[in-house]
Amino acid sequence: MSAQVSIQDHAIWFKHLPGRDLLDRLGELPPEGEVMVEVDGVAGVWRRMKRGKDGRLPDAIIPVGPMKDIWNKWFRTRRGDVVPLRLLNRADDYLASSSLLFSEWNSPEDEEAFRDL
Repeated sequence: MSAQVSIQDHAIWFKHLPGRDLLDRLGELPPEGEVMVEVDGVAGVWRRMKRGKDGRLPDAIIPVGPMKDIWNKWFRTRRGDVVPLRLLNRADDYLASSSLLFSEWNSPEDEEAFRDL
């Protein structure tokens, strides 16, 4: 899933994103849930904002860790630029989805034999 987003805030607000697929995927994130996002070729972790004091869940993600420094620098120096944005799958997401392909391995016997590996 890829889109274009304008650098215009310290967060990326869902209302600024085109494409229903992207909005649906981000909308599924729980409060403070994390997602790996590539923005202008730089991959980093983004976190859904936590609930406000009024209990509402903001429709935005904020950068975390090293991505926060990069995004804040861009906000100061590149405000208004339109950059490509793409959601990435983490290895955990990939492994979780592929485990459904091998359902025959999900047996109590296999769990007993391989649980300590």
